[in-house]
Amino acid sequence: QVQLVESGGGLVQAGGSLRLSCAASGRTFSTYAMAWFRQAPGKEREFVAAIGWSGGRTYYADSVKGRFTISRDNGKNTVYLQMNSLKPEETAVYYCAARKFLGIVSADEYPYWGQGTQVTVSS
Repeated sequence: QVQLVESGGGLVQAGGSLRLSCAASGRTFSTYAMAWFRQAPGKEREFVAAIGWSGGRTYYADSVKGRFTISRDNGKNTVYLQMNSLKPEETAVYYCAARKFLGIVSADEYPYWGQGTQVTVSS
């Protein structure tokens, strides 16, 4: 089992950048694929990015390709999401999640979740 805690959210102007972090507990972090999702008010939770256990493979939602970068540091049990050129419509609670296998799958396929961190992008 793994426990996840996100940080790094906040208020940023459109076009600005933020880096989110997700710290994981446990000695098996390096065996999990990790992902970021986001959920805006009144909307379903949507996939943002995912990364394999070694960091060698990544997937991104089309809407964030070229602007967001997911990475991980297994020595620090942490996964990151660097977000550049942020848009007001990307205001949401951002969650990190873990599962054993990498893939572009729905949120339901992830058994482990953090509590989320709020990102607000002002216009």
